[in-house]
This record gives sequence, C-alpha cells and structure tokens, in this order.
Amino acid sequence: MNNNLFQPRLLQNFLLNNAEKYPEKEALVFNEQRLSYSDLNDRSTQLANSLIELGLNRHDRVIIFLDNSVETIISIWGILKAGGAFVVLNPLIKSNKLEYIIKDSGAKIIITHSRKYDVVLQAINYNNKDIKLIWAGASIDDVNTFSFNELIQYQTKTSSRKLISRMEKIIDYDLAALIYTSGSTGEPKGVISSQFNMISAARSIIEYLENTPDDIILDVLPLSFDYGLYQMIMSVMFGGKLVLETSFMFPLKILQTIKEENVTGFPIVPTIIALLLKMKDLDSYELESLRYITNTGAAFPVPHIQRFNQLFPHVKIFSMYGLTECKRIAYLPANQIQKRPGSVGKAIPNCEVFILDENDNEVQPGEVGELVVRGSNVMRGYWNAAELTQKVYRPGKIQGETLLYTGDLFRKDEDGFLYFLGRKDDMIKSKGERISPKEIENVLCSIPGVAEAAVLGVSDEILGQAIKAYIVKKDGNSIDQNFILQYCMQNMESFMVPKYVEFITELPKSPNGKVDKKILKAEAMVV
Repeated sequence: MNNNLFQPRLLQNFLLNNAEKYPEKEALVFNEQRLSYSDLNDRSTQLANSLIELGLNRHDRVIIFLDNSVETIISIWGILKAGGAFVVLNPLIKSNKLEYIIKDSGAKIIITHSRKYDVVLQAINYNNKDIKLIWAGASIDDVNTFSFNELIQYQTKTSSRKLISRMEKIIDYDLAALIYTSGSTGEPKGVISSQFNMISAARSIIEYLENTPDDIILDVLPLSFDYGLYQMIMSVMFGGKLVLETSFMFPLKILQTIKEENVTGFPIVPTIIALLLKMKDLDSYELESLRYITNTGAAFPVPHIQRFNQLFPHVKIFSMYGLTECKRIAYLPANQIQKRPGSVGKAIPNCEVFILDENDNEVQPGEVGELVVRGSNVMRGYWNAAELTQKVYRPGKIQGETLLYTGDLFRKDEDGFLYFLGRKDDMIKSKGERISPKEIENVLCSIPGVAEAAVLGVSDEILGQAIKAYIVKKDGNSIDQNFILQYCMQNMESFMVPKYVEFITELPKSPNGKVDKKILKAEAMVV
C-alpha cells in the first residue's frame, strides 16, 4: 500500500505514516505483548480487510466490547481504516444496557471476548441473525461468528484492493466514533464524534502538553472512557509509545511500570492520586522519567496537589476540564497550579469559551453562569436524539456554527481563569466516571420490595463523589442493605453501585409531586 496517498487529515493516517517512519519503534506495550508501529499497522490493516469482506460499509458502527487489551486497540484502527465508526463500551456493562446500545447504534458487528458470551447472547437474544460476532479468546462455533485471530491474518490481493479503494473515499467529516455516556433520562446517549472533531481535540491537547515522539504514556484508564481512549489516539498521532494497563487495581505494580518503562506521561483521576498518597512508602519511588501528570473528571483536592509536589517536584501537574461532548475544554498550565489550585485554567488551544447568564449575556468576573464552548472540538450532537441535541448544541452568532452548552456552572477571576462550581443537573462524578442517578434509580426501583428510590452524590475524599441511595420500602417488606447492594452488583457496573444505602419512610416532594433532591442534598451536604 502506498502510504504517501494518505496525509494526516484522518486518524488512521497518523498510524500509516508512523508505521512508515518508525516501523520498528514500539507503539504499544500490554503485559508481555509489545507491538511495533509496523505490527499495529499490519494487524489493523488485516482486520480492516476482513471487516470489509464481512460486509462493513462506510459509516457503519462496530461495537468493541472488550477489556483494555491489544485486541481493543487493533480493532479501533481496523474499523477506522475500513471506513466504519467504533463504539468502545465499558466491559462491565450488563446485557440490558448492551442490548439498548446495540439497538440505538444500529451496530451490525460486535467484537468481544468469549468470556462475555452469556452477556452478549442475552443482549442480542440471538434472534437477530444480522449481527456478526467476532470473538477474541476461545473460539465459538455458532452462526455468524468469527475468530478475531483468524481475521487479523486474513488478506488477499482482492481484499487489499478493496481496502485501498475504501480508504481513498474517507473524509475527515466522516463519523469516527460514537462515545456513549450516561444521560439524565437514565438511558446512555451516543456522542457523535467525527474524524475532524477528534483530531482537532487531540492536536490541541498534544500542543499544550508538548508531546513528542519521545513520550511514553501510561494508560490505566478504560478505553471506553474518552480520557483513556484519547491517550491511545494521541500517542499514535505524536509517534510515542503507549503502555496499557487493565486498571489501577495494583498501585505498586503501576509505580514499578513507570520506572521500568521510563514513563513520561501519566493521566489520572482524583481517585488515583488519593490512593497513591495513602501509600506509606510512596516517597521511596523517585520516578525520574515522569514529566507530567494530567487530571480531569473532578478537581484535585488542594492538599493532594501540595503533597504530590513535595514528593515529586520535577513532575508537572496539569489540571483539566472537559466533557465527552467536546473532549477537552480547559487546562491549567503547570506553572499556575500552586497559585490557582482550584482553577481548571483557560480554554485549550483553538477553542473559545464563554460564561453566560440565563439570557445568553456574558457575565462579569466573579459572577456565576453556564459555560458555553465554541470550536472544532465541539462534537456533532447525540445519536438518535434530535431533541436533546437541540437543547445542548445550539446555534451561535455566526451563521452555521454550533455552540455547546455544557450545563455546568462556572465563574472566572479577573485574569480569566475558570472555576467549576457545580452541575445544573444532578449528574454524579465518581471515580472519574459521569454517572446518571436516574439510571441507578431505575435499577433500584426494579427490586422487589422497593417502593421509591432517590440517588445523589455525597462528598468523598477518594471517589470525588460517593453514591448514596435513599430507599422507601413497600409496606411490610424486610429487605436490607445487603440485599440492595447484592442486587445492584448483579445488575449494574461496579462504579455505579451505591456506597451508602439509607432507608427512609418517604421521599421529600415538591408541590408538583417530584422528588425534591434539594432537601436531600442539604441534609447530605452534597458537593
């Protein structure tokens, strides 16, 4: 394939170019597996060939339902090369949510692991014969099923010609991904992300982090989480190396990895830094190679910033703010972290922000308003949700432009630095995840013996916010906290399971009969 045909205006072209420029350089490390740029390029090209042979058309969606793994990353690049759009899902979701996303996205192919056989089969009810299943791990012998390992080895001259023809047609306006995030209605919503949007956002982040091909990024975040996903995309764009982990479950192993792999960049969430700082021997790790850490999801507590700076004064700390709807919005330069530890900084390069009141007038420094975003990083809306898209993505002053109304309340100081104050809705930020209380409430209310339920976030040093559930039992029912938590663990992702359960006789209501969470929040001192 003549890679000179593909200039870096598309995500996959960065991989093609770097495979030509750095063929033997390590692109990816995962456990004992080490893939060069040439390896990653070849395997994803072979998968792209196979996807086209399986009938994948341009703009078709492909669900990736895998843990952090080499297969996940090969799948992302293979789908992009074939002109499709990837949908990376949290590997912990249950069959009911998977079923919803399959239907909502219209995906015709699912790439998953044999360990998830029961969840996947229950989600598609196996009545949908149109869905093709690609299995990593043990082979599955069933209709419309294919082996991932076999597909990344399959290539013919005919399929190669088809792929070249397909890739020449792809433009940067094409759909690259649907990134599903929790919605206030309780159902996940897919953020429509074009090639152009994703490249613009990633380039801006690369610019202010000053990434170079010498950078080595440690990614312990789920690839289904856009913060984790973009670490992989960015590392390929700037020609660096990604060290991928499944999670932050073993902090000691992570610290050893930083040292052994000479990691220079470490993206984290407040939960991670809180756990690190609880380690008694953290000061014994010098971490000489580490150049920076980044944070988003929720603000670092000021004491954590000060303590980390004392231990590792050479490491730059970038506090950031963003939403899946536009990836990144603001960052605080590392040289400002001590002076303004509570700020998330200013707009990222090639992005403009406003703080507006209810009449769309820009507020003065110190006044509170909603943060609104303008730029090419603003995604194209929500999949199959025109009404919600119109509410959040609104026309700007210049004809044809779209502004993102974040729903978050901010103020700015006299120097223009931004300070996050809270959400206009009641979404919860826990462990770096954005969680819909409504979604948890739906599960709680499905429990036999539960009459009503209300969920909100309460301040927590480790989690940022912990989930607290208020439950009203049906008359005469004897369900207890253990029963509630067991049910939740069986029917939702672990990060959505409440930390606290309180039984009350009735939920406070507003005059129109809705649950008045303001009263519950006042009692719980929610942040």
